[in-house]
This record gives sequence, C-alpha cells and structure tokens, in this order.
Amino acid sequence: MNIKSRLTVMSFFQFFVWGAWLITIGTYCFNAKGWTGAQFGAIFSTMALASLFMPALTGILADKFVNAEKLYGILHILYGVVLFYVPQVNDPDTLYYVIFAAMICYMPTISLSNSIAYTILQRDGFDVVKVFPPIRVWGTIGFIAAMWTTNLSGSKANANQFLIAAVAAIALGLFSFTLPKCPPQRTIAKGAGLVEQLGLKAFSLFGQYKMALFFLFSMLLGAALQLTNMYGDTFLDDFKNNPLYGPESFVVKYSTIIMSISQISETLFILTIPFFLKRFGIKNVMLFSMLAWVLRFGLFAYGDPAGGLWMIILSCIVYGMAFDFFNISGSLFVETETSPAIRSSAQGIFMMMTNGVGAFLGSKISGTLIDQYYTNADGGKDWHSIWLAFAAYSLIVALLFLVLFRHRHSASAKEVASIAH
Repeated sequence: MNIKSRLTVMSFFQFFVWGAWLITIGTYCFNAKGWTGAQFGAIFSTMALASLFMPALTGILADKFVNAEKLYGILHILYGVVLFYVPQVNDPDTLYYVIFAAMICYMPTISLSNSIAYTILQRDGFDVVKVFPPIRVWGTIGFIAAMWTTNLSGSKANANQFLIAAVAAIALGLFSFTLPKCPPQRTIAKGAGLVEQLGLKAFSLFGQYKMALFFLFSMLLGAALQLTNMYGDTFLDDFKNNPLYGPESFVVKYSTIIMSISQISETLFILTIPFFLKRFGIKNVMLFSMLAWVLRFGLFAYGDPAGGLWMIILSCIVYGMAFDFFNISGSLFVETETSPAIRSSAQGIFMMMTNGVGAFLGSKISGTLIDQYYTNADGGKDWHSIWLAFAAYSLIVALLFLVLFRHRHSASAKEVASIAH
C-alpha cells in the first residue's frame, strides 16, 4: 500500500470513529436512557471543553518530545478503551466524565492527523495543496459511512454505537504505528518567551475592535454549530411517537442516514466557495452562512416524514452552506487580517471560540432551555418550538453581524485559488 493510500485509510477512520456515535448519542441519551436536556447538554459539551486545551497540549508534545504518529496511535487506543466502558454506564453524571475522558483523547487527534499527513507528504516531495484535499475528503466519507453503519446495524438507540467506534479506534491506533516516523520538529525558537511558546501573543487581537467583534460572532455562531448534531437524529426518531407516522416510518427507521445528507452536502458546498467569495466578498459569505442556519432550523421546525419530508431533506442540504461558508471564510478572514508571526495561533483562537467556547455554551444553554420551556409533562419535546427558537437566535445573530461588522473585502485571485484547493 503506497503512502497516499495509507494516509487515506487514516483519514477515513479518523472520522469514522467519531461519526459512529456523534449524531446518535442524543437518541441514546433521550430515548434509551430517558435523561434530561440539561444532562445531555452537559455530556455533549465535553467535546468543547476538551477542544479548549488538549490540541495545544498535544501540539507541544508532538513538537518537542514524542513522535506525532506514536502520540496519535496512543490517543486513539485510549479513546477506544474508554468507549468500551460506555455500555456499563447507567447514570448521566458518570457518562459525563467517561465521554469527557474520551474527548480528551480524541479531539487532539484531528489536528494531529493533519500534521502527520502534511509532514509525510512534504518529506516525500508531494505537492500538499494538490494531494492532501483528496485524502482529507475521505474523512467526511468515513463519517458518513459510520453514520450508515450505526443506523443499518440497529445501533442508533443503544450502546453498540460506542462499541463500533471503539473497535475502529483501537484498530486505527495500531495502524498508525506502521506509518512513517514523524519525529519532533522543535519549531519553537530557542530562547522564546513563555508567552510566545504558548501562542498567547495572538490574544492581543482582542484589543482590535474588528477582530474582537469577529471572534465574538464566531462564538455566537459556534453555539449554533452543534445543535443539529446534538438534537437532529433525536428529532427525527421522535416521530415514532406520533400516531400519524409510527416506528415503521422511513424517516424514523433511517433517521441517521437522512442526517448524513448534511455531510454529503458539506463536501459539495466546499466546491462553490471560490465562486461566492469572488462574487460577493468575505463578509457576505459569512452572512450567507448565518442565514443558512436560519433556514436549517426553520425547515426542521415545519418538516415531517410525510408532506414535509422535502423540508427535512432541504434542511440537510442547506447545512453544507451553513457549516462550510463560515468556517472556511472565517479562516480566510483570519489568514488575511493577521500577521504571519501570529497567524497559526490566531487560527487556533478562531477554532477555540467556535468549537470551544461557543460550542460549550450552546450545548449547556440549549439543554437547560429545552428542559425548562420545551419539554412536555410526559417528557416529550416540543420540537417545532425548539427549532423555531434556534432559527430566531440565528436570525438575530445574522442581523447584528450585518449591522455591526464592517469589512470591505475583494478576494484576490491568489486567495480564491487557495480556497479552491
């Protein structure tokens, strides 16, 4: 197996081991266990908490002390071992710590997998810009394949979803030890101060009005990013309790497969970004993303497995624009608005504000609000009102962004070409 094929296998299973349970853990916690929204929100927020500190810590380890491929393998094996314990857990407080431990092991492997691929490809003389994207897209395919595996194996509402991920994670961990060595690079300059070593210089960007405002909106939108991952499959599965549809409804039986349309759309919308950037500019592309979130939630609010099925499908298609347009255009904004000396750590702050702080607040607050305002006496959820509330939140964020965020940008041919790759 040549090196590109081996890196493709790594990319596929990197996201397979996450996709096997990320979309369906809500169905497991709500329907199989009967836990509350606040309890589930706390469990889901562990991903955001781990994202706040683990990628930076493991990055230092890989830069200075341990081969990246070995650290990557160890983390995946530990992640798999922790997931094997999930079926033994019967209370939400314990599961919180178990999933937190799993996320401490898993979240840093996302950036490590990219670093490993970049290092190996560059060392072997490949054009990374051309070769890496076709390898990375197999990660999304792996995520979709995992969702289908969980759904078709009847595991979306039981703990088998975690066992599927655990077996694959341990296999991936062992496989990673066969990859070419990626020794520590020790890229931090000798004599650099602690602030520079930890990448804290980039936090001075919060002193700039436009950058501080951008990071604030990154956090606000980050709160919306995980909501359909948290509740989407549970929402579709709950139609089984409606006598008009029942458990044999196609949407109920194959809810996870339907949700995978979102990931398929994500891969397609990436291809449209250069056109939109060149035609409309970076601020408008980010605004389109926010408005797409309004559609994503609003279509769910009015969708159903019969006459409203087209709304559910369209909502999944719109997800590609909602997710890609802000993440990629936001990353480009950071790239063009910061100096090379702090650019990498500035990108880290962008990810911290979206996938860390924003996702944490979104997980915690949404769970509490659902419990207090949108849960019926019998424990059922008022999904119509839940999705409308999320849509209203996204619309408010979009309007504030339109009024407050001032930025003129005309994407250069070089910038557009870089995004196209």
